[in-house]
Amino acid sequence: MDGRDDQQRERQAVMQHAYREELVERIGRAVREDGVEEPLPGLHLARSSVSLQPVHSVVEPSICVIAQGSKEVLLGESRYCYDPSHYLLTTAALPRVSQVLSASKEHPYLSLRLELAPSLVSSVAVEADHTWSKQDAAVSAITVSLLDGNLLEAFVRLVRLVDSPAHARVLGPLIAREILYWLLIGEQGSRLCHLALQGGYTPDIIQAVKRLRQHFDQPLRIEELAQDLGMSVSGFHHHFKAVTALSPLQFQKQLRLQEARRLMLSEDLDATSAAYRVGYQDAAYFNREYKSLFGVPPMRDVQRLRGETLAFSGQ
Repeated sequence: MDGRDDQQRERQAVMQHAYREELVERIGRAVREDGVEEPLPGLHLARSSVSLQPVHSVVEPSICVIAQGSKEVLLGESRYCYDPSHYLLTTAALPRVSQVLSASKEHPYLSLRLELAPSLVSSVAVEADHTWSKQDAAVSAITVSLLDGNLLEAFVRLVRLVDSPAHARVLGPLIAREILYWLLIGEQGSRLCHLALQGGYTPDIIQAVKRLRQHFDQPLRIEELAQDLGMSVSGFHHHFKAVTALSPLQFQKQLRLQEARRLMLSEDLDATSAAYRVGYQDAAYFNREYKSLFGVPPMRDVQRLRGETLAFSGQ
């Protein structure tokens, strides 16, 4: 019996190694230059031949898989590192800091990200007769977990469809449902509660996240928000941080500063104008908060980013 088990494990290890190599080959062929492409709706493929500086962004609900290299994500005081053996699952739109850790021209960082639609999660959950408890809604909205053989194989089949657009239109949604099913019955299935409830009901914290994203430039009135959600202020703080790893104020601040950075880069605003556009009334306070998050004052940061863009374009 033990001999057969050993043979089965050996066969599975060989197959998973072959799947990983195929994923590297297919993503590398689909994205030949550094950057991100979306060859199929909701499927994003990324390539980087250098270890990048930390990138501030808001990540949408998705599952991220690395074919080659490694990456680190910072959210609040939590750090999430993942590689080809692990995936990153995010079930709410969260402001984060991410950084490619391992990449080179010979072995570039290659990854994929599949968006998770709330309506699709709800549909798969209903079909699988899966239910959640109230405790599931309080788990963190981001985690790293082991990438098992079923998920890896499904992702390989999904990436294969990049070369077959005609088949992708029919088979892509079916494979996406399969991926959600494996996630649902796996150890991180409880986190999909955030998306399933968003697709049907209105969970308190997901609703609060949505309101903060829509009105980040408005004054934050915690008491009013908690009251609208039928929660106490202390309870709202506790549950919000349990899901997002940030306090409501930290969440709003990161959204404001990321938008201010975008405005200065894309619309050529000065720091004071950008500060007022995102809701700051004190330019000096904005400068201090900006430096605290990004490490340098606003205009120096923008000049550095523009210089890096020009250098990259030149290469």
